[in-house]
Amino acid sequence: MNGHLSLIQLVVQASLVVQIVIGLLLLASLSSWAIIFRKRLLLGRVRRETDQFENNFWSGGDLAQLYRAIETRGGASGMASIFEMGFREFARQRQQGAGSPDLVLEGSRRAMRVAQLKEIDRLEFSLATLATVGSTSPYVGLFGTVWGIMSAFSSLGDVRQATLAAVAPGISEALVTTAIGLFAAIPAVVAYNRFADQVGRLEVRFDAFMEEFSTILQRHATRGIAAAPTVGAASGAVPATMSAPPAPKGR
Repeated sequence: MNGHLSLIQLVVQASLVVQIVIGLLLLASLSSWAIIFRKRLLLGRVRRETDQFENNFWSGGDLAQLYRAIETRGGASGMASIFEMGFREFARQRQQGAGSPDLVLEGSRRAMRVAQLKEIDRLEFSLATLATVGSTSPYVGLFGTVWGIMSAFSSLGDVRQATLAAVAPGISEALVTTAIGLFAAIPAVVAYNRFADQVGRLEVRFDAFMEEFSTILQRHATRGIAAAPTVGAASGAVPATMSAPPAPKGR
């Protein structure tokens, strides 16, 4: 308890500049922890939804039925949103008679790419803040330390006899800012590296799914399957039947 009281006492007795630095560092730390908790929940939910969607996609069922279920549910995210946009554009191109299968497939791929970019942007949101906190907090803390040490040595000019006891409190309060800077920076750096890796892995999974789904769409476009009646005003026509092959081994 004495250690906690002495730490608080050092902060209270610190100069105004040092107190401002400590306040900024604490604010940065709180902000980074809030981002860490939110991002952890988001990425965990997206991974679970992606796993569930892949299981449904590779179950060998009707993809048109899967599309209708996603559209009815609304608010698709992650891999499901990529599938929804690609399938919708494929159906619209087929209904409008866009021409060759290559043109139909290209339109579907562009729609999936746009959906993927939006998803990656959503997943990467606030990661730059973690990187900023992790890279700048130690230097902000060091600035507070240097300022505190300068103030401590400057105060020795008014003392006839310079002793360690006279300068120790000023140096101690200055070093507190370095400790708080590291306290703010280390979790932010660790979280940023971890989340960036998870986003990168999800992006690879999205890219792989787009290639696999494009192959399926190309096969159905080449066969020239007739479109079924429309499913809703914004849906366009969907193929009457379109099934995914069984999941590849190791999936």
